Amino acid sequence: MAARTHIVTNQPPPLTGVDLFTTDRALVEAVDRYTEADLRQAVREELSGLGLSAGSAQVQQWAAQADDNPPRLRTHDRYGHRIDEVDFHPAWHRLLGKGVAAGLTAAWTRPAGHVRRAAAFLVWTQAEAGTCCPLSMTHAAVPALRADPELAAVWEPRLTSLVYDRGLRPAHRKAGVLFGMGMTEKQGGSDVRATTTVARPLAEDGTYELTGHKWFCSAPMSDAFLMLAQAPQGLTCFLVPRVLDDGTRNVFLIQRLKDKLGNRSNASAEVEFDGTWARRVGEEGRGVRTILEMVAATRLDCVLGSAGLMRQAVAQAVHHCTHREAFDGPLVDKPLMRNVLADLAVESEAATVLAMRLAAACDDGGEQERALLRIAVPAAKYWVTKRCAPVVVEAAECLGGNGYVTESGMPRLVRESPLNSIWEGAGNIQALDVLRALRREPGAFDAYLREVGRARGADHRLDAAIRDLLTALADLEGAEAGARRLAERLALVLQGALLVRHAPPEVADAFCASRLGGDWGPTFGTLPHTLDLASVVERARPAA
Repeated sequence: MAARTHIVTNQPPPLTGVDLFTTDRALVEAVDRYTEADLRQAVREELSGLGLSAGSAQVQQWAAQADDNPPRLRTHDRYGHRIDEVDFHPAWHRLLGKGVAAGLTAAWTRPAGHVRRAAAFLVWTQAEAGTCCPLSMTHAAVPALRADPELAAVWEPRLTSLVYDRGLRPAHRKAGVLFGMGMTEKQGGSDVRATTTVARPLAEDGTYELTGHKWFCSAPMSDAFLMLAQAPQGLTCFLVPRVLDDGTRNVFLIQRLKDKLGNRSNASAEVEFDGTWARRVGEEGRGVRTILEMVAATRLDCVLGSAGLMRQAVAQAVHHCTHREAFDGPLVDKPLMRNVLADLAVESEAATVLAMRLAAACDDGGEQERALLRIAVPAAKYWVTKRCAPVVVEAAECLGGNGYVTESGMPRLVRESPLNSIWEGAGNIQALDVLRALRREPGAFDAYLREVGRARGADHRLDAAIRDLLTALADLEGAEAGARRLAERLALVLQGALLVRHAPPEVADAFCASRLGGDWGPTFGTLPHTLDLASVVERARPAA
């Protein structure tokens, strides 16, 4: 029997049993916007099923278990044989299996594949972001492999399978496979041209033997990996299987697993190659160009993942403040708290609309859309991933001390929040890539201007921001030191244009007044008090 002094009151109910897709109004609207009418209902039902799963108490329990029980490395078996295997908690396999079954590696084979996968990725990130790493790399390997049609014909059906077939076996004996990637080396970091791993040609055409070290190799229990190494004619992309066709293990020596701040359910490893068999992908000396197809796709997933983390953090904050009472009323009704929640909600929705617009461009595939992606993906990757950490930390603060306690789930989001800004090229790399696109590919900026131009005349603050941007771009000489500011402005103007066209007036008004009009402080909760903040918060509420 509970003591009379231990009566629990004024605590919000758990945010479980909620459809994380259907209750995300901005996401539902984006899916409808970019999906053909005859597909719309089926796609909604598919994503709602995943949303219910991601929001269930069972999946939330699996996510906590996977995070609490990080993977363990086993370099040798009991007899001393080298095996280089990583053991995961059963919850990891359950989560990863659901992600594969939901089509998170199958965008390339389905109508509206990128839009429906992007929405699913955004939803599934909210369950447990660690599993999204192998799902992302498997998805992104497809365009890189298409540099070699023969390889793509063999591997693409396995990569896009809806079956999670765990365990190390030859790929031709599996119902589905996962891919990883290893580009980073300890001496080079983001400078992949400093790669020292060496590829020596073997007798069979297109096959090589690798010798070297990779400082970061994600998801080391994947079935195959895309790697960079120095071949006789320069830096080249290679496919490295874990198990060879005859059933023998390829030389894939896992030195250690990284002890990371977040993303703890997922394994990231250092690996050694010593006579490791590899198959060339694309031409010798064209490795960067080949693997950049993969990098572009994973960068978009960084945007989607950050949007998902922001959405979950904001949903938790709004839910808590709706049910928590203080100072004679619900927190959500207090003007200052409402301002904080609305500010966070605006940031979250801006991330979602931008991420989904880029996914729709991937589905379109036309020259104009490809040009837009060339500049918009690195700008979005730069800005949205950098906004994630402050949004999540502020949302945790909305829960007070409860948000600092691990079992609330908020600390896991906080630890995860910086990752996407670092992965696939940190902020400087993205800003410099934006600058490179502006200088070398005028069609990219033309496509960008056409996109934001569709909203011209709808909001005077947006119009002024576009004019200021054009002035800033008039002279790109010596612009490297200001590349971050340029990437930021490109992303903000594009977000503003999309919100003006597609979001409710109260959301677009709040964004344009603060992010573009300058009526905003350096912290969240500083929106103009004259805005319709109550409607913005209500739109973000994850109602069951």
